[in-house]
Amino acid sequence: MTRIRLASVGDIPDETGLRVDTDGYRIALFRVEGDIYGIADRCSHEEASLAEGDLFDDEIECPKHGSEFNVRTGAVLNLPATEPVARYDVVVEGDDVYLILEEE
Repeated sequence: MTRIRLASVGDIPDETGLRVDTDGYRIALFRVEGDIYGIADRCSHEEASLAEGDLFDDEIECPKHGSEFNVRTGAVLNLPATEPVARYDVVVEGDDVYLILEEE
């Protein structure tokens, strides 16, 4: 298992996300009800940063065409996107947020 530090909890805004680029991953981090979630930062419909969208409960709205994704699962919730985005395992230790990658 590999752990990569992504951010501090305090770096993640409440009403939108935080984009983090690390080790070939582009991740959008979100804080929902005190928990931190990570999904791929690229909308599956067109190139747009999901971290720049508006967060409503556990749904992020793509700023480009309005598709919504569940930040807990990466599931797509409406058109025009039809494909989910990747979900990443993250863990919080103290004030640090880490990406967890399983060894292949």
